[in-house]
Amino acid sequence: QEGMPQTLSSTSMFTPCGFSPHLHTSKEGEQGGLIFQDGNLTSASLDALIQHLIPTTDYYPEKAYIFTFLLSSRLFIEPHELLSQVCHKCIEQQRLDDPVLDKARIRKFGPKILQLLTEWTETFPYDFQEERMIGHLKDMIHRIAPCDEAYWKKMNQLLQTLNQKLATLSHGQEGIVKISAAVSDKLVAFKSKPPSIQREILSVCSDPYTLAQQLTHVELERLSHIGPEEFVQAFVHKDPLDGTKTCFSEQKKTSNLEAYVKWFNRLCYLVATEICMPAKKKQRAQVIEFFIDVARECFNIGNFNSLMAIISGMNMSPVSRLKKTWSKVKTAKFFILEHQMDPTGNFYNYRTALRGAAHRSLTAHSNREKIVIPFFSLLIKDIYFLNEGCANRLPNGHVNFEKFLELAKQVGEFITWKQVECPFEQDPNIIHYLHTAPIFTEDGLYLASYESESPENQTEKDRWKSLR
Repeated sequence: QEGMPQTLSSTSMFTPCGFSPHLHTSKEGEQGGLIFQDGNLTSASLDALIQHLIPTTDYYPEKAYIFTFLLSSRLFIEPHELLSQVCHKCIEQQRLDDPVLDKARIRKFGPKILQLLTEWTETFPYDFQEERMIGHLKDMIHRIAPCDEAYWKKMNQLLQTLNQKLATLSHGQEGIVKISAAVSDKLVAFKSKPPSIQREILSVCSDPYTLAQQLTHVELERLSHIGPEEFVQAFVHKDPLDGTKTCFSEQKKTSNLEAYVKWFNRLCYLVATEICMPAKKKQRAQVIEFFIDVARECFNIGNFNSLMAIISGMNMSPVSRLKKTWSKVKTAKFFILEHQMDPTGNFYNYRTALRGAAHRSLTAHSNREKIVIPFFSLLIKDIYFLNEGCANRLPNGHVNFEKFLELAKQVGEFITWKQVECPFEQDPNIIHYLHTAPIFTEDGLYLASYESESPENQTEKDRWKSLR
């Protein structure tokens, strides 16, 4: 993987098969402050890692290294500080402050530093919402531009692409914020069964295939806004070598990640609401069977997040207590799905299915076969345990790079998945309904449930009484 062509787009590194943790084929031991074992970089001082990121006239860091280091470095140093150091060292090493520049040398170095900046802006665009980042970037290019006119053009292209990306991302964020605000104010207030407050789902979409496809639309749309760094920033602790401040103390930049978890919860409650709402047992059973079919189709598509939300909604106790309703349902299909999502053995069945989908995605001929939408809160949990399970630094103060390679592998795979274009046509009507249909609170669900099938035992009777 040495001497990679410079034009590779940043996405190619993320395919799990192309993700090579072998960052050097050198033997055991140390190299410029970097510690290797079996040819893999295992640890180094932060300074050595920063130096290893910096291109020279005849060196360019490997893609896997760039991604891993940019992803994890924010646990130790803020992105603007890192970019400032990178630029500073380039200026020193390439003597960009000299009154007369060595043009031949800079023409060898220029494309490499431009490539590094391009990869950074493509993979971690949110870092560049900060003025200081753009400042460093422009300063760097202004220094090398006198040696080659083309560098100006390259910079403008880079900034244009970045601006477009940030505009799309912030537009998506605003949309999510608007919807969330509208939903949380008006709609969750139903405590008792309201007089037909809404069209029910079946009047909006009676075809399970269509609903599964629209859910996949919502999932991919929301995934596309999540920056890879949010996974790391969710777990920022104080850096032990710098007791004074947390990096990112001003805000944990994880808003898209949180919005996505909220969407999962909303879908659980929406499913439960739709099942508890109808007055007649036969209709409730019909809604359950409909959602079982939707869940099955989500499984076939590779949309495990919606699948899990639907199963969770059906397993909420206000729904699962409806014995008479469930007796009318053909439950065989439901048990198969539940088995797929069974938490035993650390979600062994689900992980096997996910591997299968990921494998299918690698050999896919169509966007439809590429879809992998992981059960998101489990992905976060895995990353959380990886983070908690090993130290960021070794006792000698070195950065534990082995840990971050594993982290980059998990996040890198996720990035591949979130870049899939949704192959299904969008139905604005259904999507609007999914985002805005009123849902019950937990108390509201219990009330609706007790009204549908009266309490069976003392505990339920007491609960119903206190709710009323």
